[in-house]
Amino acid sequence: MTGKQKLLLSAAGLGAGLAVREIFARRGEENLRGQVVLITGGTKGLGIAMARRFAAEGCRLAICARNREELHGAKRELERRGADVIALVCDVSDESQVKHMIAEVERRFGQIDILVNNAGQIQVGPVTAMTVKDFDSAMKVMFWGVVFPTLELIPKMVKRRSGKIVTITSFGGKVSVPHMVPYNCAKSAATGFSEGLRAELSQEGIQVTTIAPGMLRTGSFVNALFKGDQEAEGKWFSLGASAPVLAMGADTAARKVVTAVKRGEAGRVLTGGAQALSKFHGLFPGAAADLMGVLAGAILPAATGVTSAKPGSRLASLKKPAMDLLLNLGKTAAQRYRQRPV
Repeated sequence: MTGKQKLLLSAAGLGAGLAVREIFARRGEENLRGQVVLITGGTKGLGIAMARRFAAEGCRLAICARNREELHGAKRELERRGADVIALVCDVSDESQVKHMIAEVERRFGQIDILVNNAGQIQVGPVTAMTVKDFDSAMKVMFWGVVFPTLELIPKMVKRRSGKIVTITSFGGKVSVPHMVPYNCAKSAATGFSEGLRAELSQEGIQVTTIAPGMLRTGSFVNALFKGDQEAEGKWFSLGASAPVLAMGADTAARKVVTAVKRGEAGRVLTGGAQALSKFHGLFPGAAADLMGVLAGAILPAATGVTSAKPGSRLASLKKPAMDLLLNLGKTAAQRYRQRPV
């Protein structure tokens, strides 16, 4: 047998092994029909994509967000898809609002079977343009906004020895991405919280799953806040979040999240690039940080001290004809996933 034949035979064996593993994984998937899913930040982006997917699985839905108009629109859409859904105004950074919101969901549905911590915000710009307020805001929404609903539900899940907690963190919570430091800090904290819960609650019958997406094509740049050289920062982020290869489609991401929940997985890193960089960082953290520095110097805008923030929907550079063409997929995603300009 030649070397080429051996290589082909090995590849075929590997492919067959992966196929068999996938078959057994699918057979072990839990049927979620009838379960109650609470999704924070469930009106747009990945949140609405996951809501659609859980609805297709036959779940009853509760979505919350801060904007009443967005909630009403998302609720109407999900109801047209046949979902049984309740939509509640809630700022997840406010513990009292979270407690009230959860009580309302339980009054309507009896109990919450699956909590999906998804609410978030994106701040882009050099650290020299960020203030303490930026870090505080990021932590309130993406760390405390995870802690409050989770701690409210854990005792109830422990009592009945069942329940699922899913936290949408980020690749930035594993490998800190330049010009997104407040976001990275909050996502890192949420990652540690979620992974710690998995270790502590597995013996209590509670399933905890940590999802770390890379770039997703959800149209998020419309509502992202840009500092420093705002126009230049908006360009690199929106192009990355719109690229057909670099960014994963929101429907694909939502399907992977639901599959991870059905299989009881500890976690997933979404997108191939994020997986590769995450593994590289795990093996060579210093080299990974240095690589990020080189990439930042070569690709990202020069740091400025401009501390005012501007949403992507108001950036002139993203409205020029050439950029409009390059951002076609991203802008289409913004419409599909209900991104509402600030």
